[in-house]
Amino acid sequence: MKKIIRKKIEKQLGYRFRKRKRLEAALTHPSYRHENEGIAEDNQRLEFLGDAALGLAAAADVYTRYGDEPEGRLTDLRSQLTNRTILARIGEAMGLGDYLLLGKGEERSGGRTRASNITDAVEAILGAAYLDGGQKAVEKIYRRLWTSQQIDTSAETESNPKGVLQVYAQKHWKVSPQYSVIEEHGPAHEREYVCVARIKDQTYGTGRGSNKRTAEAEAARNTLRMLDYEESSQS
Repeated sequence: MKKIIRKKIEKQLGYRFRKRKRLEAALTHPSYRHENEGIAEDNQRLEFLGDAALGLAAAADVYTRYGDEPEGRLTDLRSQLTNRTILARIGEAMGLGDYLLLGKGEERSGGRTRASNITDAVEAILGAAYLDGGQKAVEKIYRRLWTSQQIDTSAETESNPKGVLQVYAQKHWKVSPQYSVIEEHGPAHEREYVCVARIKDQTYGTGRGSNKRTAEAEAARNTLRMLDYEESSQS
């Protein structure tokens, strides 16, 4: 990686890598590694690590900023800050697509503008930062790039998840979600239900509750998180 490119990325991140090879690995697509001998690492394993590090940074952020919110709402807010829409937005703003090391086939097929490649690189950079400077390094980058991101602090997704998922499913697939009880536990006076949400025969979120309604609501809420739902997608 050219020094001028590395410095430009580090300036955007607000973090300077001690070992530049880690940043280079974060920008190395598996296709490049497969086509070039002597490349020790691509960004797949770093992506895994970065996902976990980002989750912790976002959890700490929303825990501090929204001190009066219950656990379920904090989970929803964290999901908004870690979904792939946010990652793609950050990566595109940084121009990461221009810096990716891609194989020839991936390059020809438009890999530089592919959202999945950009979001993977963002997570991999966080993973590389974790190895380079620990969670403090990740949090430094997070403060620089994430805290300015807009998230929806309204309670609609939390208070009416089935209604929100109904609208989302109708908009994207022209079908309604279906809910099924897959497990029941406990005596009659302390029954626990486990429900699953399905859309077009595809199984999504699972929810638990003391009655079917509560379990279905939790299944809908978890489905929305799996779908990287954002309120803005409804407009």
